Amino acid sequence: MENKVLTGNKFHFYINPERDMPQEAYRIHGISGDFLKDKPLFKDIADTFLKFIDNSQMVIHNAPFDIKFLNHELSLLNLPSLEVENAIDTLIIARKAFPGAKVNLDALCRRFKVDNSSRQYHGALKDAELLAEVYVELTGGRQTSFVIKNESIGFNSDKDLSVDTLGNKIVIRPTQEEQIFHKEFLQKIFN
Repeated sequence: MENKVLTGNKFHFYINPERDMPQEAYRIHGISGDFLKDKPLFKDIADTFLKFIDNSQMVIHNAPFDIKFLNHELSLLNLPSLEVENAIDTLIIARKAFPGAKVNLDALCRRFKVDNSSRQYHGALKDAELLAEVYVELTGGRQTSFVIKNESIGFNSDKDLSVDTLGNKIVIRPTQEEQIFHKEFLQKIFN
């Protein structure tokens, strides 16, 4: 994602875990050990993965959990580890935004009306796409700022706008003429 918009760039590989697939894990993601037997090993794609993420800030739901697994595999290859502090953890954001509420991916999809009906299992690619949509909603939606310029408002005068910035809010102060007009308007309503 760039500026909260999906770029279409994806990194997706099935990886041979070099072990049997536990039944509990199979029930969650629906991927069998037989399916993964001929897939690449992590060591075969690790460099490509690191190049793909480069210095990007990753958005992860429960970042410590996922980064722990990735760092274990990276350490086996003597590759640099990933820092949890460099990830955006949507679980933390959701817990702060909705204390006491369910904040798993399914619950957040329901809350933000993100369609997850095509999701039968927890698959990394589908979950990443859903999480991207949830992240956008958790952080205020797609519009990141609201900038007003004189010409975009449609003023016919060359008057400067009286603008104050309060935190991250822009307050446009009315002119003296607008204040008089407003006062007269209110008098008509309440008299």
